[in-house]
Amino acid sequence: MTAPSKNKYTYLIALIVTATILNLPIDLYAQDDLMKDLEEQEKKETQYVGQTFKGSRLVNGQSVETRGKGELEVIFQHRFGALNSGSYNLWGMDEAVMRMGFEYGITDRLGISLGRSSSDKTFDGYLKYKIARQSKGLRNFPFTITAVGSGTIKTSPKASDNPDVAFTDRLAYVGEILIARKISSGISVQVTPVFVHRNSVSGSYENNDDMAIGFGGRYKLTRSFTLTAEYFYRINPHENTPYYNALGFGFDIETGGHVFQMVFTNSLGMIDRTIITETTDSFKNGGIHFGFNITRSFSVGKKKM
Repeated sequence: MTAPSKNKYTYLIALIVTATILNLPIDLYAQDDLMKDLEEQEKKETQYVGQTFKGSRLVNGQSVETRGKGELEVIFQHRFGALNSGSYNLWGMDEAVMRMGFEYGITDRLGISLGRSSSDKTFDGYLKYKIARQSKGLRNFPFTITAVGSGTIKTSPKASDNPDVAFTDRLAYVGEILIARKISSGISVQVTPVFVHRNSVSGSYENNDDMAIGFGGRYKLTRSFTLTAEYFYRINPHENTPYYNALGFGFDIETGGHVFQMVFTNSLGMIDRTIITETTDSFKNGGIHFGFNITRSFSVGKKKM
């Protein structure tokens, strides 16, 4: 048999190279067309941004998150005494206050909540409504906006022990607008204007009406571990006020349906009224309360088929 000539091999190689070169632009053009079609399709649809924050609390205050329709959230909040209380008090571990709360999603954007705090034996309730959602595509909107309206009643001291305190004097109301943006998958920020009205105050150093603005954010370190921070600046404190602006830091750990938040804050209160108007400790002087929030969600509505 005679060996194939070199010319045949040269011709075959040239044919393969030519076919590859000619086919390559066709593939690139096809990919470009596909990407353009996908982009156009995305523009025709509204894509809503979810999970701006993991839980319904940033640290102490509310986040923009609401429960889904038929979803029940149970939250257990616990705060120990101040770290600067000394070794005799085990740096605050001998003291504690707590709050148990329940929030139920009436719709995906409207929720209702009831809770009770051991501090002043206070009952609280609120309505929470997500006015707008951050989105892109057909409808671009840069923020998620949630409104919260709440009311509280202090049941301490007992009416029988202090009959001079009228029922209406025990009431307080809070209105707030939460405005948040998820900048990236790991970074979210929130601004919260707050208005607090108390029917009765205990001294001339307190206001019936208080205003504040909150600043907060989160930084996601891993899929299940997040750092959070929160600060409330009081706009109109009384000149002789003994109270401080509330500051807090948290570490959020998500495990399945649970969100566990370790908290360091100068605010012993866990409802909006006490956070804004009754924070008695200074963070820089060691008036720091260690605590935690444990959140668990349950689906109590009918499952969608």
